[in-house]
Amino acid sequence: MIGAWPGTGNTMAGNNWSHRIRMAVDIGGTFTDFQVFNESNGTLHELKTPTTPADPAVGLVTGLNLAADRYGFDLSEVALLLHGTTIATNAVLERNFPDCALITTDGFEDVLEIGRHMRKDVYGLYAEDRVLLVPRTLRFGLRERVDSSGRVLVPIDREQAKCLATEVENSGVKAVAICLLNAFMNPVHETAIRELLLEAAPDLDVSVSTDISPEIREYERTSTTVLNALLMPVVRGYVERLEARLGETGTEPRVLLIQSNGGMSTPGVAAQQPARLLLSGPCGGAIAAEHLSQVLSFENIVAVDMGGTSFDISLVHQGRAAMVTEGEIDGCPVRLPMVDIRTIGAGGGSIARVDDSGRLRVGPESAGADPGPACYGHGGTLATVSDANLTLGRLLPAAFLGGALALDRDAAQRVIARSVGDPLRLSVEDAAEGMVGIANANMANAMRLSLFEKGFDPADFALVAFGGAGGLHAVALAEELGMNRIVFPRAAGTLSAYGMLWTDILHQAVQSRILEALPQSLGTLQGIAQSLLSEGRAALDADGIEQDLWDLTLSADMRYVGQGYELTVPWDGLSVDEDVLNVAVADFHAAHRARFLHADPSEPVEIVTLRVAARGRLERPDLVQDLVPASDAKSLRHKIYANGAWHEVDMLRRSDLRPGSPLKGPLLITEEFTTILLLSNWRVEMHPTGNLIAERA
Repeated sequence: MIGAWPGTGNTMAGNNWSHRIRMAVDIGGTFTDFQVFNESNGTLHELKTPTTPADPAVGLVTGLNLAADRYGFDLSEVALLLHGTTIATNAVLERNFPDCALITTDGFEDVLEIGRHMRKDVYGLYAEDRVLLVPRTLRFGLRERVDSSGRVLVPIDREQAKCLATEVENSGVKAVAICLLNAFMNPVHETAIRELLLEAAPDLDVSVSTDISPEIREYERTSTTVLNALLMPVVRGYVERLEARLGETGTEPRVLLIQSNGGMSTPGVAAQQPARLLLSGPCGGAIAAEHLSQVLSFENIVAVDMGGTSFDISLVHQGRAAMVTEGEIDGCPVRLPMVDIRTIGAGGGSIARVDDSGRLRVGPESAGADPGPACYGHGGTLATVSDANLTLGRLLPAAFLGGALALDRDAAQRVIARSVGDPLRLSVEDAAEGMVGIANANMANAMRLSLFEKGFDPADFALVAFGGAGGLHAVALAEELGMNRIVFPRAAGTLSAYGMLWTDILHQAVQSRILEALPQSLGTLQGIAQSLLSEGRAALDADGIEQDLWDLTLSADMRYVGQGYELTVPWDGLSVDEDVLNVAVADFHAAHRARFLHADPSEPVEIVTLRVAARGRLERPDLVQDLVPASDAKSLRHKIYANGAWHEVDMLRRSDLRPGSPLKGPLLITEEFTTILLLSNWRVEMHPTGNLIAERA
């Protein structure tokens, strides 16, 4: 079964496995990517197969079988399956989940509808529509009250609570979210109503705010709890289907799912806290970028993952992937720690069309995996970015997906002419180049926003471009932002899966308590810190991780008294004393100045939330690299369309390149699952690690 760990006893680390294959899988909207690591000889391989949207587990198992056949191992040898998935994200975007009820404090049933009164269009005459995950008829108020210090003012009326539980059961919902006022200070009422609900309806999925997001800010806490409740049956159903599909293959690997915070969790934890999977897919790329930052000694990196459906941007600053304590998914706030990733609808499958005003638009809609772009030959009838790149000669029809999918150039040209060229009176080539240019502008704008909102200069960052389409657009994006260095990593087409090989199991415990950052608060802070540390250690112990592989860290959300936002400040060690507190306050002032260009050490500081990250280290791959080929690189001549004309350029296979041989553009570098386009004012050289480093000539 999925929960079993192979090897001796229940220990997660060590080299005593009887199996030898470790696999990382990233299920995207268009393709499912695999990294296959053979522990017995240190080799690493990649594979890409089409995603099966109706049941992503089908595509996953198909890829496992293809990998086993291609690389010569038996599925019974797979010891560990590291899995990133968009199942939670897609469920929210598509509203593909069952009915859910919300139980909250009487009089606060409309918190989700009221929101924060923040308007994106400040000059608009009407407020934007709210995203209402729970209709008014399924929001129930309970008479109770806990004050801001955790003191019970109005006890629960158990008779009313029992009637409410019966009413919820009769409503026919499959999931219930419980989020009571100030529950993060005292969860006694939330615990009681959960018990009553499960007595009345044992099969209900119940999400309690103090389990998933015990923090201040009622609206965000409620939204997170509701999303978690809605996703519980979705993710649990997927895990069960995956277990069944794997069982049919005769393999029982240990499965770990990547979370939005960049760490792994067991399927059991994921089924209870599925909101932590909302950025599961893109997180692998951010972790891979952090790993590359260390390997290449590049402190600052902008990582861009351009796949078939989306364009994901993450930052690595001073060697660490940027993290946030709150994000948003389709207009719904999520109050959970997560890697800071910005996603827009821009990928190879992004659809181009001319609107009623005669403007060419590209994305955010995507052709997806089924039917996909017209050039796939699966019945697609809309012009996409992949069709444009094929028309411009930047994709090779016979080499796509390593030759597994022959592209139809004629079909691509037909849909571009019909959808873009004819309406705008452009040639097919000029229409395709316009499509690529607009897609590049959309992606560059998103990158610019990710950097500028944090006060960063793009020139101080290297661009790491990956995903199946990233290499074709990287140079144009770098030039648009004034960046001078690009990294084209090994296995760029499946780099998000590669990143999963370098992450660990991660649990995060949190407790909000507003306290002045003064010595008189130390007693309370020490008690909270010890409780959170105990919670983290218990979670790692339940996962079967040996204590010498535990890493626990403490941090605090801090702000000036009167501010409405906080900065997360790492603390030095796990102890809480006056010296540590003074250092944390000084670090907060420094962080505030770095972020907002001002700080005032004379102003009082308060602590809003304490956080503990409990990391269980997994064994790192010990890769064997053989990067020097037997023969020198051999180039062919190939025509591409750029700047309104056809040009003949050199074309090389990446497998023929070796370190110490710099090359000048323009040229096209092909590999199995991606292609790199280098313009004339750039040169590229292979690093000893096998990564390609391109710089402006």
